[in-house]
Amino acid sequence: MNSIRQVPSRVKTRRIETNLGAEREHFDKQQLSSISKAINSTETPVKEKHARRIILGTHREKGAYTFWSYALGLPLASSSILSWKFCHVLHKVLRDGHHNSLQDCMRHHSTLVEVGALWGNLHDRYGQLVALYSKLLCTKLEFHMKHSEIRPNLEATDEVLERTAGTDINNVFQLTVEVFDYMDTELRLAETVLRQLNTSIAISTLTSGQCRLAPLIQVVQDCSHLYHFTVKLLFKLHACLPADTLQGHRDRFHDQFHSLKSFFNKARDMLYFKRLIQIPKLPDSPPNFLHAASLAKHVKPVVVIPDEDEPEQQDDDDDDPEPLIEVSDASSSSVQAQPQQFDIFDQTFGPPNGGFDDRDLQIDSLKRELEMLRAELEKIKAEAQRYITQLKSQINSLEAELEEQRAQKQRALVENEQLRMELEATRRRNAEHESLMSTYSEAEKRSQATEQRYNKLKEKHTELVASHAELLRKSADTVKMLSATQQTQEEVERTKQQLSFEVDRIKQEADMKLEEQKFEMERLRRELEEKLAEVTRIKSTLQSSEKTSEEMNSSMTALQAEKERLMRSVSEKEAELSSLRQAAQVQQSSLQQEREKSSRELGELQGKLKEKSSQEEQLKQKLLAEQFALLQGTITEAETIIQDAVAKLDDPLHIRCTSSPDYLVSRAEATLSSIDKVKKGHADFLGNMGDAGGLLRALTQFSHLAADTIINGSATAHMAPTDHADRLTENCRDCATESLNFLKDLKAKATLQRADPAAVRLIVQKILYLGQELRPKGMDVRQEELGDLVDKEMASTSAAIEEAVRRIDEMMNQARKDTSGIKLEVNERILNSCTDLMKAIRMLVLASTDLQKEIVESGRGAATIKEFYARNSRWTEGLISASKAVGWGATQMVESADKVVLHTGKYEELIVCSHEIAASTAQLVAASKVKADRNSKKLTVLQQASRHVNEMAANVVASTKTGQEHLEDKDTMDFSGLSLIKLKKEEMESQVKVLELENQLENERLRLGELRKKHYDLAGVPLEQISEGNGLSSSPAHSATLSPKPTKPAIMRKPALAQKPNIPPKTTFK
Repeated sequence: MNSIRQVPSRVKTRRIETNLGAEREHFDKQQLSSISKAINSTETPVKEKHARRIILGTHREKGAYTFWSYALGLPLASSSILSWKFCHVLHKVLRDGHHNSLQDCMRHHSTLVEVGALWGNLHDRYGQLVALYSKLLCTKLEFHMKHSEIRPNLEATDEVLERTAGTDINNVFQLTVEVFDYMDTELRLAETVLRQLNTSIAISTLTSGQCRLAPLIQVVQDCSHLYHFTVKLLFKLHACLPADTLQGHRDRFHDQFHSLKSFFNKARDMLYFKRLIQIPKLPDSPPNFLHAASLAKHVKPVVVIPDEDEPEQQDDDDDDPEPLIEVSDASSSSVQAQPQQFDIFDQTFGPPNGGFDDRDLQIDSLKRELEMLRAELEKIKAEAQRYITQLKSQINSLEAELEEQRAQKQRALVENEQLRMELEATRRRNAEHESLMSTYSEAEKRSQATEQRYNKLKEKHTELVASHAELLRKSADTVKMLSATQQTQEEVERTKQQLSFEVDRIKQEADMKLEEQKFEMERLRRELEEKLAEVTRIKSTLQSSEKTSEEMNSSMTALQAEKERLMRSVSEKEAELSSLRQAAQVQQSSLQQEREKSSRELGELQGKLKEKSSQEEQLKQKLLAEQFALLQGTITEAETIIQDAVAKLDDPLHIRCTSSPDYLVSRAEATLSSIDKVKKGHADFLGNMGDAGGLLRALTQFSHLAADTIINGSATAHMAPTDHADRLTENCRDCATESLNFLKDLKAKATLQRADPAAVRLIVQKILYLGQELRPKGMDVRQEELGDLVDKEMASTSAAIEEAVRRIDEMMNQARKDTSGIKLEVNERILNSCTDLMKAIRMLVLASTDLQKEIVESGRGAATIKEFYARNSRWTEGLISASKAVGWGATQMVESADKVVLHTGKYEELIVCSHEIAASTAQLVAASKVKADRNSKKLTVLQQASRHVNEMAANVVASTKTGQEHLEDKDTMDFSGLSLIKLKKEEMESQVKVLELENQLENERLRLGELRKKHYDLAGVPLEQISEGNGLSSSPAHSATLSPKPTKPAIMRKPALAQKPNIPPKTTFK
């Protein structure tokens, strides 16, 4: 037995290697199973047990080599869901895997970039998420490769962060920018996932929603650490740099803070996250970096992932679970190392002496103790984890209560400050009210005093007039002419005085009653006209009195004789006259004094009038200043609106927005009309700067319409050809620039006169012209021509089909003359099937024409046929397009059949023409039946004709393929004379040829897709309007023909990817 124990070491080494190889094979098998189950194309979240096995595999082999060796074989380009789950698993590997996994993943950085670029260019909902996720993973790899001190799970202490930042402030500044970029990629992915869930009305309890939400658990973990890093770095920067320099950093942090808080709040409300993760609460307001003491109030957000008490149920096809971590120490391993070799030997040759050794008993006891220790250790770990979870939850609740108390205190301070400001404003309003009341009372007193003075002057004037009239009546007997002249002059003077008093009264009323000024001025103007008329009448009376004096002079000669007789009486009366003259002089002096006093009062009133006019001038200047201030405020708001519109041109979220050229044209036309209104308002404002209302309204409308034009122009450019898109985007930017320049000229008084919107008008006209160019070409046809065009197209289609039948008959006769045997039989079968197809198409066109007539007669009402076609223009254009397609397909089939009969063409051309004719007729049927009555007999006839056309097209394809098989010679595959090496070489050459042909097929598919896109552009049918328009619902055949996707054509399908052949391992025989 001792000789059996002394086996050569070479045999033992070989058996150990065999055991290690089996263990490695088991490990590879288990990793492949976990990767295939975790990363697949089903829309379900990644199971935690599969991801855990992959992560444990990285720890076992100290790297991610095995993971990438299997991951590179996954068809990431074929399924967006598979790519999404691959990114999720890779994120878990980077966070929780071995630290060498970072270098292994960095070697495949280009693969991640290619996957992101591929799915970013495709319009797929998961594809957009994959593009963002791949960008996040690339950013994560680059950041942690540059800063290797910070692990990929971002669990780093403040000392590690300080050591990474260093003492150079430039390095701290650069590190802060990189952390900002890191956070932006995380938040952009989270916002896109939540936005897609909102738009698709997905529920977090469904597998489709959980598939998108599962990676956000890692995003929450990353964001909590990145938020803490950002706060620490910004406080450090503010301690070394001035606040103005870091204004951009603060603005960017505030945006990220609000986005992160919104993300945490939305995720916290979802049922899916409540059982998987405890999301921390952020404070209500961001930290104040301008106060260094605010750093003490900062609390690091802690994300808690509770342990699941219940073990996961294993699938039936899962492999046996392996132990997570080896907890045996070095001594136990050294003890077990030597007996393990003997166990292997004993299993092969049996135990020595037919029994157990003492060491076997010792090994069994040690194993039992080890198992007991493992169980106790697991219990201790579970208990400690539960305690940690409870303590963390208590800490989070206490922190939340503290933050709530701080928020309440802040709100109380804000409310107190608001109440104090409102009290001060109330006091100021009361003081202003009191000053206005005192000013009003003083003005009322002045108006009463002026009214009293005016009444006294009026009474005195009345007394003087009365006394003067009495004196004039006393002297009228003696000097009639003198008294008449003096009376006339006095009446003129009285009129002038009355007018002056009326003017004074008007001025006084204008001072106290500004609101009634216009009305009083009109009344006073009427009174003035009356007074002027009275003055004119007095002047005419004076002229008549002069004439009377002339007559009296003529009569004086006659009375001269009487004069001598009366001289004696005159001498007697002279004494009385002298006394009367003295009394008149006394009265004249008193009147002169009154006149001087009135002139002084008039001067005082004129001075007050000048003062009031100066006050009015000041108020007018103040009004002009306020109007210009309103204009500046409106211009500032308009600039903000246009700048916001320009900012959206570079916004990546705006790339998804689209618009139609028709809407862009309507917006551009509205903008041109608003420019005319702005120009008119500008001219009116220059004429009267006291009224800026028209210009303000025009500027408000112009700013909104210009911004709308810019945004819709950019949105239209997203779906336009490259040349038009570049020109349209450039014109939108030029429109914004010229608009801002025009508003800048309006904003300054120096350039207000020369502000001209002509440049803006020119740019908007360019945008309008580009929008009109981008309109679908089908709209160029006038509405009144549609009815005639339908009849012409249907007639031309019928004529084309008849011509095709005639040519096929001619080809049949020519083939019977030129060929014989099998070729003649094949040609006759092909031409007969083509003839049957043409006859079926002809019956279909006739049935479609009858159905269209029935539709027009039943739906036009009192309108004419042309008016009915014009009213349903979209449906009419569909009929025209379908008719053209049918006629063109018939012509192409005849030409292809002619080439096949003459052996100058390919059979595939005839098959493709058959498919094209079937699709065109299906389009014609769909366009005809959309407005037909369901119970119409002619509709039934049309459907039967459509089915007959499909059968005849299938016959053409079948006869073509049968004839091709008869005429082509197939070589028999005889490989009996080839050796193993030659067979392998032929197999490789065949695989190379298969790959070349697949590459050519893929390129041709892409070319076919681009050709179809160009066809739709030239036809003027937008892709989103194919299934819309007057209730048109696309049929299956129609949708297959009009599918815009180049990767999934309607006729051919992409074959499955060539799989790597499973070659069994070679067995070595000795």
